[in-house]
Amino acid sequence: MIKKEMIAMLLAGGQGSRLGILTQKIAKPAVSFGGKYRIIDFPLSNCINSGVDTVGVLTQYQPLRLNTHIGIGIPWDLDRNIGGVTILPPYEKKEGSDWYSGTANAIYQNLEFMEYYNPEYVLILGGDHIYKMDYEAMLKFHKENDADITIATIPVPIEEASRFGVVITDETGRIHEFEEKPAHPRSNLASMGIYIFKWEVLREALITLRKQPGCDFGKHIIPYCHENDRRIFAYEFNSYWRDVGTLLSYWEANMELIDVVPEFNLYEEYWKIYTKAEALPPQFIGEDAQIVGSILGDGCEIEGHVENSVIGNGVMIAKGAVVKDSIIMNHTVIGEDAVIERAIVAEDVAIGAKTEIGLFGDAENELRADIYGGGLVTIGEKSVVPEGVKIGRNVVISGVTEAADYPEGVLASGKALIKEDDDL
Repeated sequence: MIKKEMIAMLLAGGQGSRLGILTQKIAKPAVSFGGKYRIIDFPLSNCINSGVDTVGVLTQYQPLRLNTHIGIGIPWDLDRNIGGVTILPPYEKKEGSDWYSGTANAIYQNLEFMEYYNPEYVLILGGDHIYKMDYEAMLKFHKENDADITIATIPVPIEEASRFGVVITDETGRIHEFEEKPAHPRSNLASMGIYIFKWEVLREALITLRKQPGCDFGKHIIPYCHENDRRIFAYEFNSYWRDVGTLLSYWEANMELIDVVPEFNLYEEYWKIYTKAEALPPQFIGEDAQIVGSILGDGCEIEGHVENSVIGNGVMIAKGAVVKDSIIMNHTVIGEDAVIERAIVAEDVAIGAKTEIGLFGDAENELRADIYGGGLVTIGEKSVVPEGVKIGRNVVISGVTEAADYPEGVLASGKALIKEDDDL
């Protein structure tokens, strides 16, 4: 039997519905970030940098691009004969088929994978956060406290604590109370959704609670273990960590990368972030182009003005075009004299010449004000925006649109122009 000290189970099957049109066709962990990366690159890079060389990636929602990106794990040195990275989708079983119905249920359905490696410890991770973390240091803390479970925690403003599971600890760091998204939090120490379990403790809890509908770590597994007097400790993390679960938080996290002194540094030699690299030519910057405080991916052709923006791989920005405070994802084409401000433009989009995006007005979005806000314009992948139209803020556009879709050449702030039949 193979024996590993610690394996990782990476939950990457979420839809990420609060990212709206960006996750209509791809899983949230596969969404582009920082120009050349995808969100899942960060936990995968943390694993190999921490010496964790066996990772099960649990996928479910729209997995094709995520699976293609991960492949056999070559960019992260996870192409191993023993261990490495393994994609774990839901599968048909003798007693019937089940989708993953909760975070813990997904792990339970892969007991056989974990038993194969017979680990001493199991590391549970989410696939949708931006951070750098040494899981080896967390494991050391776990061992020193003879913990059954260690929960990675981070201090958050008390007014935001109700969005998280929060813990109350004693002076040794042992958790005495755990509240999942309390209305009136008594602590600002929030769970990051990162756990280290002793394997036998995790296995027993999963089997005991296997019939619990939607079995979840925060709602079911942790409370069950607490009730059974397991030793549960909080490992406090005091570095950069962002949950990019909303369009505004996703935009803000990208913009933080281009600060003069970025809080989250992509350029450190000792803790690299790895990704699957496309075979692209070098960047081309035209003689009249202007680039101010921006990140550019490989293979870009820039002949316009780019300011305070994150530009993905293979993007083309024509002469006279201006892009400010925006995220432009891979292989998008922006026509001559177009002006774009505070926009999130997904992959493979075509924006016509002389188009003006995000330059006027604010109004609540008519489709989902809770998603499409913050004064942003969000354009879904493979969309087409015709030339010469004017588009307000808090707008969402998806699909191949035509001039006739823009009354008098204008799409007012707060509007939604969706040409697909798919639900958002």
